[in-house]
Amino acid sequence: MRRAVAAAEGRWVRHPRWSLALKGAIAAALAWYVGVLAPAPFSDYPYYAPLGAVVATTSTLARSVRESVQAILAILVGAVVARGVDLVLAPSALSVALVVGLALLCSGWHRFGQMGTWAVTSALFVLIIGNAAKVEFVGAYAGLVVVGAAIGVGVNLLVPPLPLTPSGDALARLRDVLADQVDSLADGLEGDLPPSPEQWQERRREVSPTLAQAREAIARTREAARANVRLRRHRDRAATQVRRAAALDTAAEVVDDLVRLLVEWESTERDVVALGPRLRPSAATALRAYGRALAGVGPGLVDQGVLAEVDRGVDALRREVLRTRQEVDEDYFVAGAVVLALRRGAAALAAT
Repeated sequence: MRRAVAAAEGRWVRHPRWSLALKGAIAAALAWYVGVLAPAPFSDYPYYAPLGAVVATTSTLARSVRESVQAILAILVGAVVARGVDLVLAPSALSVALVVGLALLCSGWHRFGQMGTWAVTSALFVLIIGNAAKVEFVGAYAGLVVVGAAIGVGVNLLVPPLPLTPSGDALARLRDVLADQVDSLADGLEGDLPPSPEQWQERRREVSPTLAQAREAIARTREAARANVRLRRHRDRAATQVRRAAALDTAAEVVDDLVRLLVEWESTERDVVALGPRLRPSAATALRAYGRALAGVGPGLVDQGVLAEVDRGVDALRREVLRTRQEVDEDYFVAGAVVLALRRGAAALAAT
């Protein structure tokens, strides 16, 4: 039984859309109930209250307040547009076209954010549905949306979203992709000859989509933490996750630099390569250590023993680069850049 409950809880926290749907349904039902009990003319249009409730429960607490205000402003602007057109034109295809065109222009105002489409919806409702009772409909429509939004914000305030688990999962996916990419680079350096451009291409991983998802997830979590009472119980976990995100963000830049340097400069198509047979083994060892350190980035602290192994590997590569520079009259700037990138990556992991 406990195992089943734990599994269900794990699924619940990994799918914030479920809790969002439940909160939206509860807020909409409450808003409908309030709309039905409201005095006339509000009780004649109770179905508009749930619209405001849905707007206020489909995002984080801070965003729900902002988007509720934006939606209400857009609704009022749409109503004004519809009433203005109604004063000069009778209901017709021409009046609908004019209302929609003007409302669409207004919906692009940056103050509305993503809620600008409410201006068009409001304008059409007021022009067509509210034509029989112009003043009463506008007041009831706007008023009920405001009430519904207030109920939605209240529900969000009681149970604010804090998607730490989904953002943690996104960071874990990013970590795995980065560690796999580093290991793949190390594999390419362990042969007698450097890989060809085609072989390097086969070793490249699609990091950008995973990185974008992780950044978006962390941004949502940071926004959800604003004025969130649940943060008190999860403050340490949230702070640790922010540090992990910063370290992995830096790691993504480091890995991108490493891929670019090695793919471009350590290839069979170049007469002068970045590392050569003397430096490739040391570089592969340092990359292996860095890959293991990346793979170990989790909710807890990074293993200090693994970080020390990275430092030793990078230091060994640095010394080998210095010796090779002295013995061979070459600058080995790219090899030095590899060392600097690995040092930067190790320092970011140590900061977690």
